[in-house]
Amino acid sequence: MSLKFDLISVDGNARRGRVHTAHGDFETPAFMAVGTAATVKALTMEQVAATGTQVILGNTYHLMMRPGGDLVEKMGGLHKFSGWHGPILTDSGGFQVMSLSNLVKMKEEGVEFTSHIDGGIKHFMRPEDSVHIQHQLDSNITMVLDECLHLPTTRERAEKNVDMVTRWARRSKEAFIDRDGYGIFGIVQGADFKDLREKSAKALTEIGFDGYAIGGLAVGEPQSVMFDMIATTTPHLPDDKPRYLMGVGTPLDILGAVERGVDMFDCVMPTRAGRTAQAFTRHGTLNMRNARFTDDKNPIDDKCGCPACKLSRAYIHHLVKCNEILGATLLTQHNLWFYQDLMRDIRDSIEQGRFKEFKDEFIKKYIKENKDEQQ
Repeated sequence: MSLKFDLISVDGNARRGRVHTAHGDFETPAFMAVGTAATVKALTMEQVAATGTQVILGNTYHLMMRPGGDLVEKMGGLHKFSGWHGPILTDSGGFQVMSLSNLVKMKEEGVEFTSHIDGGIKHFMRPEDSVHIQHQLDSNITMVLDECLHLPTTRERAEKNVDMVTRWARRSKEAFIDRDGYGIFGIVQGADFKDLREKSAKALTEIGFDGYAIGGLAVGEPQSVMFDMIATTTPHLPDDKPRYLMGVGTPLDILGAVERGVDMFDCVMPTRAGRTAQAFTRHGTLNMRNARFTDDKNPIDDKCGCPACKLSRAYIHHLVKCNEILGATLLTQHNLWFYQDLMRDIRDSIEQGRFKEFKDEFIKKYIKENKDEQQ
């Protein structure tokens, strides 16, 4: 295994680290900007980098559908194809097994699915195929193919899921071509059953991966359940490997997960919110469509250094109301900037041994002042 992780400092269960890849390092805890189809929507890669983002995420299923692994490989891989020169993680397509479930048939050998684009062409993807496509994409971090379950689910269904995705994880590991600066992560499943989460984590650890993801959460369950499953899982994962909570989430979700030992995150929330006129701030969220911003001379967040915050709330509101593309671009970049500022503050607080104090202060301001803003 040749993807290296340095654990720099620990504060309680919160961890500060660094992941070394063939396309550079990234600091943890890290938030990965989601670039599903080899683009972070509304932004150039230079604009993404300006936010402080160090690693982005692409999606194997969507890139397989278009433009296709063969073409991306021919173009020199995702880095050259997209213009992003830093580390890239690719999701295997396991989430789409759930989100496109009406188009999917699960089999022991792999996943049969009908194209969501034209609804007519059928495809079959085995764990080995997913790994091969991610190799074509030149992804620095390959994810094993798994199955993400809807919650709630039955214990019987969850048990079968854990056993099958463990077999798929082994097949994925065997298909992975090890090379310097690249790695493969296993994905812990188990729904909301503590013993199955523990079983899955131990089985994956026995197989041995460069890192371990916690999957099947942030799919509609209460935050308390998500935190409980994280706290159940992380003690059974190696200390010297990065831990990735898939598809999370809100600033408060991230803080709670860091507190329970998670190192990596991704979520469409900040970019999707930017395209729908929502701005994240240290004082909560703002709906920039709101008429009260019509003549507001203040920046979105006076502690933020992004391009949007060099302008007034009134101007951003004007762009949004006129459906100008620039409004979506500025708000998307602002939200990613906010998230990366948060991650940097989290890392600093862990190094200083004051993570809990920082978390409590952040939450108090974020919740209280958000309520004040909405009144």
